[in-house]
Amino acid sequence: QVQLVESGGGLVQAGGSLRLSCAASGRTFGSFAMGWFRQAPGKEREFVAAITWSGDSTYYADSVKGRFTISRDNAKDSVYLQMNILKPEDTAVYYCAAQLGRVVTPKADYWGQGTQVTVSS
Repeated sequence: QVQLVESGGGLVQAGGSLRLSCAASGRTFGSFAMGWFRQAPGKEREFVAAITWSGDSTYYADSVKGRFTISRDNAKDSVYLQMNILKPEDTAVYYCAAQLGRVVTPKADYWGQGTQVTVSS
């Protein structure tokens, strides 16, 4: 089992920045590919960013490319999402996910409880 706890969400004005953190506990964190997904009201959950277990590769949704950066610190069992130049359409609940294998997918094995990000115009 892996427990994931997100933090760092909040209310920010458009153009601002936030840094989300996801702390993992349980099984060896370094074995898992990690990622971030988000779900806005009335919409399906969508992929945001992913990072391989070693951190050698990262992947981004087109909508956040160039603005968001995913990173991980296996020594701290944590993954991060630095979000810059935030837009109102980034408003959503952001979820951390963990999956055995190279890349996390929407069918990830483990999910956090989510953290709310609200971007005001």
